[in-house]
Amino acid sequence: MAYDLSLEFTLSGKPTRVMQLLTDPVLIRKWSGGDGVLEKKVGGRFEMFDGWVYGEVLKITDNELSYTWKTTDWPEDTKPTEVHYLLKADEAGTRVILKHTGFPNEDEMKSHKSGWTDFFFDPMEDFILIIDKS
Repeated sequence: MAYDLSLEFTLSGKPTRVMQLLTDPVLIRKWSGGDGVLEKKVGGRFEMFDGWVYGEVLKITDNELSYTWKTTDWPEDTKPTEVHYLLKADEAGTRVILKHTGFPNEDEMKSHKSGWTDFFFDPMEDFILIIDKS
């Protein structure tokens, strides 16, 4: 059985700004509160939340980003999942279409479903509204 998520989020920033927030290590630290790395090339290194999650960049364009995703909590032999973002301009700013595929089990899928809101997109939106606007 496949354990996959398809989620959509609307952010106030324009797609170019949202892509910067997803890829710039300085900005990642500002909105997430943890260190992040994203080498902007296919095969580049990806890390977030002080190294809790790591992977490899699979695709990067002006409006698409994908990378593998594996947490340090998962057993060594667990296959990495894949995260795909598609950014679309929206009257409110940007609609982010997120697909996170290949979870090892239903519990991880459910945990990540709330995690994307609580630890990723809500803090990013707060950053856009509070810090970016000032």
